[in-house]
Amino acid sequence: MILVVFMKELTVITSNSVGTLARVAEELGASGINIEAISAYGLGDRAIFRIITGDVKTALKVLSRLPDVEVKEADTVIYKMINRPGELGKVARKLANHGINLESIYIVSRKNDFTEVAINPANPKDVEKIKEILKI
Repeated sequence: MILVVFMKELTVITSNSVGTLARVAEELGASGINIEAISAYGLGDRAIFRIITGDVKTALKVLSRLPDVEVKEADTVIYKMINRPGELGKVARKLANHGINLESIYIVSRKNDFTEVAINPANPKDVEKIKEILKI
C-alpha cells in the first residue's frame, strides 16, 4: 500500500538561540495546536523548523505574531512507502531523473512495514509533478 497525501507545511525561520524551539512549541501548544511532525535544525545564527499540524491557519496566525519569526506556508507531499533499505533511494532517483530539486525531505512517521516521508520540492509548482512521477 503506497499512499500520498498533500498537506500544508509551515517553515519557521528565527534566531538560533537557547529556548527558541521551546518558545515556538509552547505558543502552539497554548493555542491548542498539536504538532504532528517537525524537523528542526540550526544553520549558523538562524533556526529552521518545518512543522506539520492539523490547524495550519491558526498556527500561521500564532507564529506570525512572534517577534523575530518568519513563517512560510507551502504544500508538501506525505509519501507512504515500504520500510526497507533502498526505498528512499528509489524515490529520490525517480524525482531526480525528472528534474525535481528538493528543498527538504524528512521522516514523518514509521509504523509496521511503512515509513511516511514529507517531500518538499524547491519549486512549489513541482508538487503536482511529484504526484505524476510517483504514480499517484
